Amino acid sequence: MEQRGREARRERERWVACMFALVLVWSGASAQIKYSIPEESKEGTVVGNIAKDLGLDKNTLKERGYRIVTGSAEPLFQVNQNDGILYVNQKIDREQVCEESNTCVINLKTVLENPLEIHYVAVEVTDVNDHSPSFPETHKRIEISESVPPGTRFQLQAASDADVGMYSVQQYKLTHNDHFRLEVIDRDGDGKIPVLVLQKPLDREVMKRHTFTLTAVDGGKPPRSGTVELTVDVLDVNDNFPIFTKDSYSVTLSENAPIGTTVIQVNATDLDEGSNGDVIYSFVNNVNSKIRKIFNVDANTGEIIVTGPIDFEVKDTYQIDIQASDKGTAPLKSVKSVKVKIIDLNDNAPEIEVTSFSDAITEDARPGTTVALISVNDLDSGLNGKVMCFVSEDVPFTLTPSLQHNMYALVTKSSLDREKQNRFDLTIVAKDAGEPVLSSEKAISVIVSDVNDNRPEFLLSPYTFYVTENNPPGASVFSVKASDVDEDDNALISYHILRDGGGDRKLTSFLNINSENGDILALKSFDFETLKTFQFQVVATDSGSPSLNSNVTVNVFILDQNDNAPVILYPVSSNGSAEGVEEIPRNVNAGHLVTKVRAYDADIGYNGWLLFSLLEVTDHSLFGLDRYTGQIRTLRSFTETDEAEHKLLILVKDNGNVSLSATATVVVKAVEPKEAFAASDVKSAAKDDEENNVTFYLMITLGSVSTLFLISIIVLIAMQCSKPTDYSSKYLQDVNYDGTLCNSIQYRSGDRRYMLVGPRMSIGSTIVPGSNGNTLVVPGRRQVSGEDVNYDGTLCNSIQYRSGDRRYMLVGPRMSIGSTIVPGSNGNTLVVPGRRQVSGEIPPTVQNGNYNK
Repeated sequence: MEQRGREARRERERWVACMFALVLVWSGASAQIKYSIPEESKEGTVVGNIAKDLGLDKNTLKERGYRIVTGSAEPLFQVNQNDGILYVNQKIDREQVCEESNTCVINLKTVLENPLEIHYVAVEVTDVNDHSPSFPETHKRIEISESVPPGTRFQLQAASDADVGMYSVQQYKLTHNDHFRLEVIDRDGDGKIPVLVLQKPLDREVMKRHTFTLTAVDGGKPPRSGTVELTVDVLDVNDNFPIFTKDSYSVTLSENAPIGTTVIQVNATDLDEGSNGDVIYSFVNNVNSKIRKIFNVDANTGEIIVTGPIDFEVKDTYQIDIQASDKGTAPLKSVKSVKVKIIDLNDNAPEIEVTSFSDAITEDARPGTTVALISVNDLDSGLNGKVMCFVSEDVPFTLTPSLQHNMYALVTKSSLDREKQNRFDLTIVAKDAGEPVLSSEKAISVIVSDVNDNRPEFLLSPYTFYVTENNPPGASVFSVKASDVDEDDNALISYHILRDGGGDRKLTSFLNINSENGDILALKSFDFETLKTFQFQVVATDSGSPSLNSNVTVNVFILDQNDNAPVILYPVSSNGSAEGVEEIPRNVNAGHLVTKVRAYDADIGYNGWLLFSLLEVTDHSLFGLDRYTGQIRTLRSFTETDEAEHKLLILVKDNGNVSLSATATVVVKAVEPKEAFAASDVKSAAKDDEENNVTFYLMITLGSVSTLFLISIIVLIAMQCSKPTDYSSKYLQDVNYDGTLCNSIQYRSGDRRYMLVGPRMSIGSTIVPGSNGNTLVVPGRRQVSGEDVNYDGTLCNSIQYRSGDRRYMLVGPRMSIGSTIVPGSNGNTLVVPGRRQVSGEIPPTVQNGNYNK
């Protein structure tokens, strides 16, 4: 037991000895020094030489890794491992690092390794006067009642300064004023607090706001300061009565003033503020109920407003007591009397009454016809009850006074025309003679009913239509349209064709018209070769009673179609077939004319222009066919190997859109010259006999044609004389369309281009360059001098018609007979003078489609 006690004491002694040795070692490995530096020092500013102050070998600092132990943030200080100097690493703001502490010390821990040494460095950051005093607000508003006694104290918010010590707020200053002074309370921990002391009573009615500046100053040299603008608003106390702006109020009011009319506005003022100065208006308690029914006072504006009827005959003067009071806790009141005088007015407008009225009148009514009876009444008397009545608009109606007082008749004053105006909206005006003049109006509408006084009118007069031949029977070919400005049955139009005893009666029998819409139907097909033009009249009749009608002339022009196939005139055999035999000597040269195929087409223009071609030929090298003239010529001389007989099959076709054709067969026999001459003599004799017979038939035909021509002239003159005198045409005046088409052939010679024009000119007619007969010189491209004539075979159609003293010829390539002729248009039109061309005169030319001379 005793031995264990001794062992425990020895163990404690050994532990104490170890701890003492550890303390000695730790004290030898660590030390602490302190430096001081002002805030806001620049980066790189030297704080102190740690190596020198701690007695460290600066040559071993880098090897032993001398450094400052810091956290993750950027360190405020750094140590140079080469010389052991401590320097500022970034700018230091004392107020930010130490906030409001009076003493600001930054503790640094430096470490050396091998062996480990730890040294503590304390850096004190001293304050500089870099902040000015500042108040929480730049403007401070204080409310103080005007009843507050002098000596009352009002504590203000103190200014703050981030600096400490002598650089903090040291004193306050207040700008001079008559009502307040400044006291400062010094509280050690909380600094100095300003107090505002009232030293003179306040009167809001004299001055309701006081403004001055409070300044806080620190102890720096030079000192810094901060200010706040103090505004003292004096609160009101209800210590003033409302006062009316006038000693008495008097006003005049017209009777029958409309409800809501402001009679007068009273006004009272109160020098107090807020609810103490807000004035409200009301009737005093002793105002009777009748006045309250007629008038009302606006509590906020003081306006006396009409709320009931004002009648001078009931009462001419009102005395109204008005009370003005404020809204204070104990309201103060004032009373004023208002006198209202009523003025008598002309307050009754005339009344208009329609006692008898006919709402419709026929347009053929005579002037003076009565439409309505009007009575007028005015409740006023004297001049106020005297009434004048009239119609305000410029209309064909007027008011005529009757024998009874204030009675009028509405009558027509001029003729009416429903087609110009079918309704009249009238305003009857009645005015009295009062001052001011009162009037009233009465609107009535008068309807003008229709009378059948207008004839139907056609849209065109005359009508001109172009109809292609071979139209389908029973189909509509054209339509006429008429209109009637009347209405209902008077405007219901029916159509019919006028069938008189004229020359076109037979033609009109093949026409029918739809009586309802004016569509005209052809009951048969027209044939251009037998009928080129005709005219008839259509009558349009309305359904009025009595009915009215009008006529229109319809001119119809038949247009050609390619409906006739070519007819072979030569060769023709005795049995009527298109076959012939021609014998020629075998010794003829190339270019010898064998024969000429002749053909005829009853159509005109391109439909009648024929072209010839070889369908079959025994020897293509021996014979050639001119496609325009039908001439068959040898292409070379006969040889001994050539056959004696050759068969040629010739196709003749026109140039219609759907061409028609015929064929002819020519057998050419090559004989010895003596046989050919003998055959020629026999043929000539037969031909003479045939020509004699043909001459006889031609004489008979010529006599018949002449007789028919004379009859046609007589019929035409009779038709012209029988035409209505009012017939006129604005489109085809004096137009004599004879339906004649003429052909033209274009060819070139040198630098000119010619066009031969002539009625029914055969394609085989000889073209003589240089001749001016039937020739138009058309400008074209220039050719080399001496160049041969270049006949290009182009044909164009032309249509001749007359208008006035001029004759026109429409020319155009492939111009259809169905092309519309627009009178007055110069497109494709040649004006051909009626006079004879003087020998040597320059022929007319065509430039840009217009005829020029």
